[in-house]
Amino acid sequence: MALEIERKFLLTSFDTSLAQRSSRIVQGYICSDEGKTVRIRIKKEKGFITIKGKSDKEGLARYEWEKEIPLEDAEDLMKLCSGGVIDKVRHEVEVGKHTFEVDVFAGNNQGLIVAEVELSDKNETFATPDWLGEEVTGDPKYYNSMLMKHPYSEWK
Repeated sequence: MALEIERKFLLTSFDTSLAQRSSRIVQGYICSDEGKTVRIRIKKEKGFITIKGKSDKEGLARYEWEKEIPLEDAEDLMKLCSGGVIDKVRHEVEVGKHTFEVDVFAGNNQGLIVAEVELSDKNETFATPDWLGEEVTGDPKYYNSMLMKHPYSEWK
């Protein structure tokens, strides 16, 4: 299992011309209990299964295991997911030595835009582009698994 270390930020808007790559992602959760999630994802006609562990106390790091699976299997497993799906377009933006993943949500989470940057160490520094907003690292309401249960459209 690998350790995923990431920081998460809100954006109020995003200029898609900044992105080097973009792709639509549809994902659902077979399990989204406190401390563990099992996610099924379809991205670029490929399927993935991901298991994530509990975040550390800062919300910066958690164990993650991901494996590509046949698209047909992902489509079948998506039927086991409860609560619908997360639908978003991910834009990858290279800034300095890092790639920011900017997720522009659709459906019940439309209007929410979140940027994440993965790090190799909790104390690693990174360039902060001026389009980054408030940091929400560790705030569970911004976890995709929580957005299934309490979508952004219900917050206001």
